[in-house]
Amino acid sequence: MAVGPGALPEFFPVAGVRLGIASAGIKTPGRNDVVVFELAPGSRVAGLFTRNQFCAAPVTVCRQHLAEKAPRYLLVNTGNANAGTGARGMEDALACCQALAGNAGVTASEVLPFSTGVIGEPLPVQKILSVLPEALANAEGNRWAEAASGIMTTDTRPKGASVQVDLGEHKVTISGISKGAGMIRPNMATMLGFIATDARIAPDALQMLASELGELSFNRITIDGDTSTNDACTLIASGQYGGPEITLDSPHLPVLREALKMVYLDLAHAIVRDGEGATKFVTIQVSGAATQQEALDVAYTVAHSPLVKTALFAADANWGRVLAAVGRAGVAGLDINALEIYLGDVCLVRDGGRAEDYTEERGQAVMHQEEITIGIDLKRGDVSETVWTCDLSHEYVSINADYRS
Repeated sequence: MAVGPGALPEFFPVAGVRLGIASAGIKTPGRNDVVVFELAPGSRVAGLFTRNQFCAAPVTVCRQHLAEKAPRYLLVNTGNANAGTGARGMEDALACCQALAGNAGVTASEVLPFSTGVIGEPLPVQKILSVLPEALANAEGNRWAEAASGIMTTDTRPKGASVQVDLGEHKVTISGISKGAGMIRPNMATMLGFIATDARIAPDALQMLASELGELSFNRITIDGDTSTNDACTLIASGQYGGPEITLDSPHLPVLREALKMVYLDLAHAIVRDGEGATKFVTIQVSGAATQQEALDVAYTVAHSPLVKTALFAADANWGRVLAAVGRAGVAGLDINALEIYLGDVCLVRDGGRAEDYTEERGQAVMHQEEITIGIDLKRGDVSETVWTCDLSHEYVSINADYRS
């Protein structure tokens, strides 16, 4: 169950990035569950990682390795998160890096590990090590679609985006994949996201782009309010496009930023559309806030309300649930007689109560739509924020009740 068609795009290969795929049978025999990214020498990588204090061993290793060397390889496994695994988890993550490095002829510090799946179980290291030669041998530049499937867990469909844009006399390619369907309120990025471009980007500009665009996209989605132990998002710049280095003051930076933003948003929205049990894609737009924080507080309070989310699933125009969520969002001095709440273009709340021109029929018509916008104008300032979420269905409970079976 997912919202919208969700077909993968035609991927443009990114010069300097090759992808290898293998099946280690970590959780499900026969399915691809190991992905290797091979990066050209001189590539640069910026990473964002979970703020969950029980962060997974691969997250810790990624941070360490990024501080030591320019990455040459990314190693991704699904089916096991290698989180909550103590000292052994660190040893296992490092063993995987060392094995891939040995096969590829690089140092272990040039390998970044990523894991996703069940928390608290030892990583099946030998299964992963046994397929690394295969993944390295079959690496090609046009395997983005297979890689998108290879990083899935409870996702019902792969997620990807790809664009090309002209920067002066040179064409830049951007391709990316993401995965995630549950345990999604990233608080940095998404469950896993990998975006690559062949542009040559200065390190400070690359980190700025990764941080800013991650904040505007993956940090504005929520499915269930749970921040994963393994959230990670990387922005890779291979530098192979043939043009000049893009710096913070480069005239080409705004164009590149907008193209990257398009990919980031597509990948983030794809996660919400494929939320566990989702039947509705919901945009929550808060305007008229005095500060960014109060706008986000209101948006997330509505987005996380089980009563709002179940009403969305039932297509029940029970607008009182939205009103109540706004009221308990903790906005000091909120003037309830000034604010307005909308469902699509239908005003629900005005002058402290139900809008005079509201009818149940108009509200119900919006609730039956697959894509819904909830608009909240606080009438306190000029700050706006947007958060994307989904409904809460019976299937979400079933998926998570049966997750380990």
